[in-house]
Amino acid sequence: MDAAQQEATARARELQRNWYGEPLGALFRKLIDDLGLNQARLAAVLGLSAPMLSQLMSGQRAKIGNPAVVQRVQLLQELAAQVADGSVSAAEATDRMDEIKKSQGGSVLSNTTHTTNSSGAPTVKRVVREIQSLLRSVAAAGDIIEAAETLAPSHPELAEFLRVYGAGRTSDAVAHYQSHQN
Repeated sequence: MDAAQQEATARARELQRNWYGEPLGALFRKLIDDLGLNQARLAAVLGLSAPMLSQLMSGQRAKIGNPAVVQRVQLLQELAAQVADGSVSAAEATDRMDEIKKSQGGSVLSNTTHTTNSSGAPTVKRVVREIQSLLRSVAAAGDIIEAAETLAPSHPELAEFLRVYGAGRTSDAVAHYQSHQN
């Protein structure tokens, strides 16, 4: 790789860090390790070609162009966290990955039957995930935190919302919501 290619790769990885919180190579390797996948299976679940996944991982391409794929990445990250904390078994994770693969993305605020309570209303966790997905589809976590810091002096409630829902973990945002309901 010549100097120009190395510079372009470094620039792409920096953009990925800004957009996605870390270079996609590191993010995808974590998903592969945490969910017991290989690159081909990860590409299939995300709805990417294997060469496109490889280009994103290596920094030859900087951005995921399809918002539905970005949403699937976020869903896989949440699933990996659930597998890590033991709330989802390996078998359940496999089933969930098949569901994620079939998801069309598009409307971030779409309901699914298994994410509603007995009255048919979306669960708190689903609503929180939708808010997070919407915020993260327009800005990277670092940008959201920066916006929160800028807004904090004049709009502390909005700044807290952005920090918790835009850049925080789903479980922390659900706990935050529940603590403010009492």
